[in-house]
Amino acid sequence: MNSESGYDLINRSQLVLSIIMPCLNEAETLERCLVKAHHSLSKLKINGEIIVGDNGSTDGSQEIAVRYGARVINVPMRGYGSALYTACSEAHGIYIIMGDSDDSYDFSELEPFLSKLSEGYDLVMGNRFLGGIKPGAMPWKNRFIGNPILTAIGRCLFRSTVGDFHFGLRGVRKDAFERMDLRTTGMEFASEMVIKATLYKMRISEVPTILHKDGRSRPPHLRPWRDGWRHLRFMFLFRPKWLFIVPGMFLSVFSLIIYMVLLMGPLRIGRFVFDIHTLLLSIIGIVVGCMAVCFGVIVRFIGMHEGLLPEKPILQEIRKKPVVEVGGVVSLFFVLSGLLMVGKAFYVWESADFGPMNPNFLIRLVSVGSVMCLIGSLTFFTSLVIGFISLPTRDDRLR
Repeated sequence: MNSESGYDLINRSQLVLSIIMPCLNEAETLERCLVKAHHSLSKLKINGEIIVGDNGSTDGSQEIAVRYGARVINVPMRGYGSALYTACSEAHGIYIIMGDSDDSYDFSELEPFLSKLSEGYDLVMGNRFLGGIKPGAMPWKNRFIGNPILTAIGRCLFRSTVGDFHFGLRGVRKDAFERMDLRTTGMEFASEMVIKATLYKMRISEVPTILHKDGRSRPPHLRPWRDGWRHLRFMFLFRPKWLFIVPGMFLSVFSLIIYMVLLMGPLRIGRFVFDIHTLLLSIIGIVVGCMAVCFGVIVRFIGMHEGLLPEKPILQEIRKKPVVEVGGVVSLFFVLSGLLMVGKAFYVWESADFGPMNPNFLIRLVSVGSVMCLIGSLTFFTSLVIGFISLPTRDDRLR
C-alpha cells in the first residue's frame, strides 16, 4: 500500500480496528474465526481488538473467546441487533469490522475493508454476488429470490447503491456508527444500518467478498421466510411516504374525481351505467386513502421520535406548532360543514323535494355530509396523536 495514504498513516500506538463477532452457541466455529481475525491483525500490522458480543451462549463459547484473547461482552437482550449494537458501542477502535462467527466469512481477509474505511468511507459493505458464493454456502431461495428481491426493493425505496443489502461482513467508522443511532434489536439491524447510512448521505462503498459454507453442524439461526418478511416489513415502514402517503393520496384523489362526477348524476359508458352504488364505493376510497395518509404522517413522526427516521426540517417545524389546536379548528370546520349538509338533507327529506328527475338526490346530499364529517374526524384524531408525540420531554433530541 502507498505509504502516503490509508491506514499506514495511523499512529501505531492508537487502537485502530475493532473486529466484532456476535455469538450465540458458536463453539463449533468460533475458534477458527478468532484465529483468522488474529492473523488479519498481524498481517495488517495494526493495533486492534477482537470483541465477541455473546447473546447468552451455553456451549462454552465465552471460554473459547477468552482463551483466544477476545474481549467478551455479555448481552442479556436477545437478538442479532442487540449483540452487534452492544459490542460495537463498547469498541475502542477507530474502525469496526463485524461479521458472523459461523466461519462463513474469512476474517483473515479484512484489508479491502480497512483500506476503504481509511480512504474516508463511512460504511463498507461486502458483496457476495461480486466476490463469489461457494457451493452450499447459500440456499437457492435466498440466493435467487430473497436477497435479490429485498436488495432491489431497498435500492428502489432509498436510492441506495448497495448491491447486497444483507451481507453480514461489513465495516463502519466508529463515529459513523454512533451517528446512525441504530435502534432495532433483531435481524432488521442489518437493513437499518444500510438505510440510515443512505438517508444520512454517508459515504458507502462495497468490496467483493467470498461467502463460504458455514462450519456448523446445526441449522443456522436465520429463518429465511420469517426474517425475509421482517426485513421487507421494516424497509417499507422505514419509508412511510411510499407505504402510506403516496398510495393514500393517489387513492383519495382518484376516488374523489369519481365521486365528484357521480355526484352530478349517473354516468353512462356504453352499456354500463355507474350510479349510486359506485358513488358509495368511491366514498370508501376517499376515506381509506385519507386514513393511509394520516397513518403515514403518524408513522413518520413516531419514527423521528424513536430515532429510527432522520429529522426533516418541515416536520420539526410542524412539531413546534400548536398541532392539536390547528387540527381542531380544521376538523371542526369539516364536521360542522358536514352536519349542515346532513341538516339540509333532513330538510329536503321532510319536504319531500328530492329534485327533478333524481330519485337518489337525497343519498348524494347525505354522502357529502358524511364524507366531510369523516375527514374532519380523521384530521382531529391525527392531530391529537401528533400532538401527543410532540410533547416536550427531557430527551435532547426532541427539544
